[in-house]
Amino acid sequence: MTTTATNLRSIALHWADLHEAVGAPAQHGAFGLGLRGYLAALDQLDAEQAEYERHQAAHLRSLERSIDQLGERPAPIRLSILDTMHTVEAALVDCADQTAAAVQRSPMGYAPRSWPAADRARRDQLARADALDPRRWRYRGHRTAPYAALWLLGRVQHAGGPFTALSEAQRAHIGTVAAGAAERVERALDIAAQRRTLEQRHDCGGAIDIHGGEGRAPLAHCTGCGRIWTENGTVAA
Repeated sequence: MTTTATNLRSIALHWADLHEAVGAPAQHGAFGLGLRGYLAALDQLDAEQAEYERHQAAHLRSLERSIDQLGERPAPIRLSILDTMHTVEAALVDCADQTAAAVQRSPMGYAPRSWPAADRARRDQLARADALDPRRWRYRGHRTAPYAALWLLGRVQHAGGPFTALSEAQRAHIGTVAAGAAERVERALDIAAQRRTLEQRHDCGGAIDIHGGEGRAPLAHCTGCGRIWTENGTVAA
């Protein structure tokens, strides 16, 4: 069974891959893409392409209006990957915010002015070090998806620091967020085997299962009549 720790590590590990994939051409052998012409349930991809074309058209119009902008055109981006990154990052940072609010101890207070000078200096030094502890989650500044994933990993694995132990409810919440985020990352990069049963049924009444992922060309299989579709059409019936 995939653990929360494994999911959090996977997100941190593959975040650079998502950055690269944003500007990379779409992989038409990826899960579901090659069946677009045969299965109407996958027409969401056409909507994503239309959205991309709308953005590109707006960009070209802006170039036509300003001669200063002529020259090298920016490479097109894959909006579905960018949306995945925004969604995953928002979910992980929000989860870290909630977790830190519950388990992160407040920094040590500074010494009262009434303390002897030597004692006050030692206490203030400890207070400054506690406030600047790099293990603390910050509510501003460096708040990225991989950093949030690794910080949450530390809490799940009981790493040291100014924290109390997670409750079962907090651990379960992190697990749910991590699983959903990892699944989105893996689906965007097509690095996990996937199987999906469409709501739409075949003419024979059988259910249509789609198999793909892990870089393999997708195929669809009717559980009723046995027909199989690939990117190039029907291969068996």
